[in-house]
Amino acid sequence: MPRPIVPRVHDLGGFEVRRAVPAIEARSVGPFVFVDHMGPARFAPEHGIDVRPHPHIGLATVTFLWEGRLHHRDTLGTRLDIGPGDVNWMTAGRGIAHSERTPPDERAAGHRLHGLQTWVALPRSDEEAAPAFHHHPAATLPQWRREGALLRIVAGRAYGETSPVRVFADTLYVAIDLEPDAEIELDATHRERALYVLEGDARLDDTDLPAMRLTLLDDGVRHRLRAKTPLKAMLLGGEPLDGPRHLWWNFVSSSRERIEQAKRDWAEGRFGDVPGETEFIPLPER
Repeated sequence: MPRPIVPRVHDLGGFEVRRAVPAIEARSVGPFVFVDHMGPARFAPEHGIDVRPHPHIGLATVTFLWEGRLHHRDTLGTRLDIGPGDVNWMTAGRGIAHSERTPPDERAAGHRLHGLQTWVALPRSDEEAAPAFHHHPAATLPQWRREGALLRIVAGRAYGETSPVRVFADTLYVAIDLEPDAEIELDATHRERALYVLEGDARLDDTDLPAMRLTLLDDGVRHRLRAKTPLKAMLLGGEPLDGPRHLWWNFVSSSRERIEQAKRDWAEGRFGDVPGETEFIPLPER
């Protein structure tokens, strides 16, 4: 039977983020160890997102937006905007630092922002991979349209299609947009799956699904999703992790000792500089 998870809400100065994973009910879903729902939010002129440079190891970050734009910079020298329907996949591997900010034109005019940011734990054999960044424009993603449904294969494989985004383990990550009364069956070819409803009211089989909830799905069951109102959702999961992971701040690793080393490396400036940035986020005290 599907199991719901109510995200924890964090208010970042008038901008809400809902964290659905990790949770008591699920420390991970497939390779996903972190699921954050950003917004929906409307920023007044001269306001926006300012995430100062911060480090990661042992994971890949995945950003997907329905509305708004973000400007990404990292220690590899990447400087790039992401817009609705694009995919930013950043492989941290042995270590990378990056920042995310509202682009100047969006900030000046005022704007809306709505999307998901997730972390994918790398397999143990790839935890120390070379850091890399890949941007995939919306037009490069496989799309499936039928009777009021739009499905976009963001990463991995689903519905007989495979995303061009390079993944390290079998992955399920599908953006779903449904018009009212549209129905689809949820791909059931992956061992671990969850559905996050960002916006709108839906029905999963015989159960109502409110917005801003994560629902853990039954293994192998082709659940049927129907939209009661215009719906935005993400189907995610894939191959289970190849062992437990430790999460501390922005670090993910199968080794506690590796996380301690990452703390020292950030405190002592060994992650490198993010070109164009002078700020950084210090290590948390706890």
